[in-house]
Amino acid sequence: MNTPDIIDLSSDEETEALCVKDIKPHLLSVIGRETTSEKNDVPQGSCGIKQEKLISEELLHTSSAHNDCSLPFPRQFWRSGEYETGKDLGPSSLNSQNRLSIHPKFLHSNATSHKWAFGAIAELLDNAIDEVKTGATSVIVDKFTDPRNGTPALLIQDDGGGMDPESLRRCMSFGFSDKLSDSSIGQYGNGFKTSTMRLGADVLVFSRCVSKGRVTQSIGLLSYTFLRKTGCDDIIVPVIDYEFNSSTGKFERLHRHGQKHFSANLSTILKWSMFTVEDDLLNQFNDIGPRGSKIIIFNLWFNDDGNMELDFETDPEDILISGSHKIVKTNDSTKNLKQKHVANRLRYSFRVYSSVLYLHMPINFKIVLRGRVVDPHSVVSDLKYVECIKYKPQVDGITESEVVTFIGFLEDAPNIDVHGFSVYHKNRLILPFWKVANNSYGKGRGVVGVLEANFIKPTHDKQDFEKSNLYQKLETRLKEMTYEYWDYHCHLVGYTKSKAPVSTSNTASRSSQMSHLKSPINATKLKIKSAAASQSLRSTEEPSGTAAQFHADEVFSDSSWSASALPEKRRYQGHSGTTVQLKKPAIMAKFADSNGRNSVMQAHEQQMLTVMAENKSLLAECRKYEETEKQLVLKAQQLKNELEKVQKAYKNLLDEFKLMDVVKEE
Repeated sequence: MNTPDIIDLSSDEETEALCVKDIKPHLLSVIGRETTSEKNDVPQGSCGIKQEKLISEELLHTSSAHNDCSLPFPRQFWRSGEYETGKDLGPSSLNSQNRLSIHPKFLHSNATSHKWAFGAIAELLDNAIDEVKTGATSVIVDKFTDPRNGTPALLIQDDGGGMDPESLRRCMSFGFSDKLSDSSIGQYGNGFKTSTMRLGADVLVFSRCVSKGRVTQSIGLLSYTFLRKTGCDDIIVPVIDYEFNSSTGKFERLHRHGQKHFSANLSTILKWSMFTVEDDLLNQFNDIGPRGSKIIIFNLWFNDDGNMELDFETDPEDILISGSHKIVKTNDSTKNLKQKHVANRLRYSFRVYSSVLYLHMPINFKIVLRGRVVDPHSVVSDLKYVECIKYKPQVDGITESEVVTFIGFLEDAPNIDVHGFSVYHKNRLILPFWKVANNSYGKGRGVVGVLEANFIKPTHDKQDFEKSNLYQKLETRLKEMTYEYWDYHCHLVGYTKSKAPVSTSNTASRSSQMSHLKSPINATKLKIKSAAASQSLRSTEEPSGTAAQFHADEVFSDSSWSASALPEKRRYQGHSGTTVQLKKPAIMAKFADSNGRNSVMQAHEQQMLTVMAENKSLLAECRKYEETEKQLVLKAQQLKNELEKVQKAYKNLLDEFKLMDVVKEE
């Protein structure tokens, strides 16, 4: 089969009439196509989508009803891309533009970057989180019932800034992103396509936006079913737009390229989506509000057992992975604790996964899963004997970043076989409970850490990190950190020390072996209640060889792993072999002189008291700012309500004015 002609109708000088004889035979069902972004909107080398320009009479008059059994591919995601294309999928030039023609099979192969359905949903949540800067306050994740056949679909809706017609086309194109990598979670410009196509065969996007004095709403359809069923050899995405007319008070069709073009796209959307009439489509904007976006993913994929991959039925307030959430009843208490722990439950419960997905939930933002708000969960609050350790990774003598790691034993230790580090990147969870120390003899069991590593890059599916040199250094350091923590704390939870603690004499040799660390590691021991663990902590540098002890709800720090000597606190615990937290009288006796107190100890205590006072002052200042923010948010809401009242009054006056004109004419 010869390569078909690709007709570029993106310019303003497009021809309204097309001759059927100029089109290749297999394109008779789709008489023309249009690139979705104008030439200036699409960067060179990017892969734009195509839109239908005109549709044949046969396509327009075919019944719009179609059901799951007519899908032209298996319902299992991993099998749905197995088909012959029948043509060369190499790049082609479109009217001298530097673009690529993309075969529909790419939709499937591109989506295989997501191995896990929850990872795909999280990608869409990231887009909503990025909309916080435009005023988003919530994202809704829920079940949506397909009105054609009653099957479940997935709904994701936010109240962010929405997308204007150009932005929607960019969103549904390939390789384009207008997000800044230093301020947004998403940066590759591919997340929407990979995530939606990983979850289902088809997706409808509704978006309303206020931009440059225009109020627009747009609808786009990305349908693997449509492309496969019609035998398209290029990705066609029908999009329709509406613009608000202030004089009529209604949204009216926006004919960007003529009425025929709009009608053809609308007919395609009505035929291949779950809505059969235009009014049903427009009704989906009723709950969006003045701006925002709604995504409906339908024809969801099945698993290998023939069941829908996403389970909406078992728990009415959650979305589960089908077949993976069965808790095995056993008399082994260790296995029971592990099954119930968040480290296991996040693998199959989206409520649990989304509760730990972000290290800090943005202020005044919430995730609403199936009608109930997701309560954010801090893994640090599950820990005891918490330490806060500062790590400065270096490459070629240059410090890349400063990472603060919270590390401790789980509350249920030693009766729980869970360990590892939850690693975040730009506030987003990438690796949950990463098992850097996996010893058959159990060293490190129950030790859990939390850190944010912004100096290494995540993979495209945001479920792992790129295996760079910095990644390897981090893995090595976290492994060492686990063993260090274990050696000094394991006896507190009932384990027997596998070896004697490191003495002062061999500390220098151990430090010399850690050649990848160009500067000492500063360790800050947190003896605070779990509820206070999430508060901001201020680490301080201390002279080597000194120690101080305060009350159980206060903070103290010591220098750690320098080449000169082991910290006094840890040397004492090595000699005693019974407790990490020595009583204050014991420390004072060690440093007491004939006058009762050592001057160095007094100076150190004074330094710590000063730091504590500063912390209290900063905390009080933060509370003032929080209170001010609440007042500003309330004031903004009041102004918003007043604006709505004024707009309503203006509309009433405008209606009265029009009525008066009519009366005059009569």
